[in-house]
Amino acid sequence: MSEKSEKHDERLSVLKTYKLFVGGTFPRSESGRVYEVTDSQGRWLANAPLASRKDARDAVVAARKAFGGWSGATAYNRGQILYRIAEMLEGRRDQFGHEVARAEGLSRTEATAAVEAAIDRWVWYAGWTDKIAQVAGGGNPVAGPFFNVSSPEPTGVVAVLAPQESSFLGLVSVIAPVIATGNTAVVVASETSPLPALSLGEVLATSDLPGGVVNILSGRTAEIAVPLAAHQDVNAIDLTGAGEALAKELEIAAADNLKRVLRPQPVDWAADPGTGRLLAFLETKTVWHPMGL
Repeated sequence: MSEKSEKHDERLSVLKTYKLFVGGTFPRSESGRVYEVTDSQGRWLANAPLASRKDARDAVVAARKAFGGWSGATAYNRGQILYRIAEMLEGRRDQFGHEVARAEGLSRTEATAAVEAAIDRWVWYAGWTDKIAQVAGGGNPVAGPFFNVSSPEPTGVVAVLAPQESSFLGLVSVIAPVIATGNTAVVVASETSPLPALSLGEVLATSDLPGGVVNILSGRTAEIAVPLAAHQDVNAIDLTGAGEALAKELEIAAADNLKRVLRPQPVDWAADPGTGRLLAFLETKTVWHPMGL
């Protein structure tokens, strides 16, 4: 064996350090804790940050701070930003294909198909930003000399429990509709397969998305979700990634400040998503205006 080959064999791999994504930056967990992430065969992949309750509260503060600017942006501008994210995901398709294959135990072909579907899904939601108002709003006939118009408005800060089994396509399918409609999100990544979500944070950080619009936490779903469900500054919660018992506990906690709750249900992530998730976290504002003025 040549000297060059021996040096190559002795080289140590540079392992990736995954961090949380909060407020557009990459902090370590407040507690400094990490947990081991393994593939479908139980082989070690990486150490992921184990987010604490403090991390969850910090993410809510960041999401609330970003809400005014994001909800006040034009629908066209939001659509352009989402489309830019899809462009960046396309450029990192191979990386995400590799991570999804390891996370979900898929073949490289299957993982690539899942990533491509996720990118297409992101583009699809980007196209809805300036169209959802026509679906969810409109003029209302009233008995009187008034114009009566209903228009959709974002709910606010939405806590999203990402699906456990679909680490990227499912993840995109729950994040994109939330922010497309002007909400900001605190996302709890899949507990067993958080790495694609944490890598998504790297894409969002270098896109045109304002810091705090999407915040991504990894760790024990129940540990992070409980304080989010009870948080008075969280307006809604998507329970997709919660099991039956946890979902019931979180729904009770969410009732304290009348959060909107999207309950977990069986979903085929590869199927046409429809407009259900776009409409889930919208409020309807109705305006009356006298005719002739």
